[in-house]
Amino acid sequence: MTRPAPIDHGAPAGALRVALAALGGVLLMALMALTVVDVIGRYLFNAPLIGATELTELLLAAVIFLGLPAVALAEEHVSVDLLTDRMPPWVQPWRLALAGLFSGVVLALVTWRIWIYAGQIGSYGGATNSLRLPIAPLGYFCALCTGAGALITALMPLPRLFRKD
Repeated sequence: MTRPAPIDHGAPAGALRVALAALGGVLLMALMALTVVDVIGRYLFNAPLIGATELTELLLAAVIFLGLPAVALAEEHVSVDLLTDRMPPWVQPWRLALAGLFSGVVLALVTWRIWIYAGQIGSYGGATNSLRLPIAPLGYFCALCTGAGALITALMPLPRLFRKD
């Protein structure tokens, strides 16, 4: 199916997308540097970086959840178009809006559960094994990113309903 023409959501959405991409790039570079230092230390000096596995897990989770609002802003969610390409063009904006709202509700439920889980982890002082870094802040970060993704996913398709081509 041919994708509907993108809508310019203005400078704030573009700036936010650039900021999220830049922050994601910084986190990925930190993840890469951490891995390189750990591998060099492990194989050349027989001295792996202490806590590298934990930091890798935390950074990877941060990158993944930070990517959710970025993907939503770019309207680049994975989709399977088995039947939708046979629908008439006038249906497409409505289909996209309903899919966005449904996906937003599902992501809102995921946000709620991640927030609750982060609270549980924080209540018993959950931390990583060797570095003893608290895990709850990462859980709250993931919940906030998922919540932002939910709002963006639900709202981005709506302007197509009112666009006059």
